[in-house]
Amino acid sequence: MPETGDAAPDFTAPLANGDIEEFTLSDRLEDEAPIVLAFFPGAFTGVCTTEMCTFQDRLAAFNDLDANVYGVSRDSPFTLNEFREQNDLEFGLISDYNKEIIDDYGIEMDFADLGVYGVAKRSVFVVDDDGEVAYSWVSDDPGVEPDYDEVEAAVEELA
Repeated sequence: MPETGDAAPDFTAPLANGDIEEFTLSDRLEDEAPIVLAFFPGAFTGVCTTEMCTFQDRLAAFNDLDANVYGVSRDSPFTLNEFREQNDLEFGLISDYNKEIIDDYGIEMDFADLGVYGVAKRSVFVVDDDGEVAYSWVSDDPGVEPDYDEVEAAVEELA
């Protein structure tokens, strides 16, 4: 699991942004850093919907800091586009359908009682323009949301 000061694991994955395009973290850093990667277990679930909608509600503050927010989950890009549309999300959602990003970031969790395995722990990483993790937060409790003020403050320090 990358900690503050570590190099953020690079990845290429489908980006659901109303369309579907390829997203490579290292390619986006020059123009889009800082980048907020908000991992969530699954689209259309209660806490995940609340979290993504809260990031949407605070998107103007991140935009004012020239930061870009992306949600990341194991859902397919098609599911993520529908989730974006139903919740009026203006930021892109990255599909880690094959669980490669979750593995590289070391944030896998299971809901064995539900028969769901290998989803992302709720977590947030802020990546600076050098590709380093400037902020990391990971929860073992999927019912806990990140401290949005703390995430915003971490981005503000990079501005």
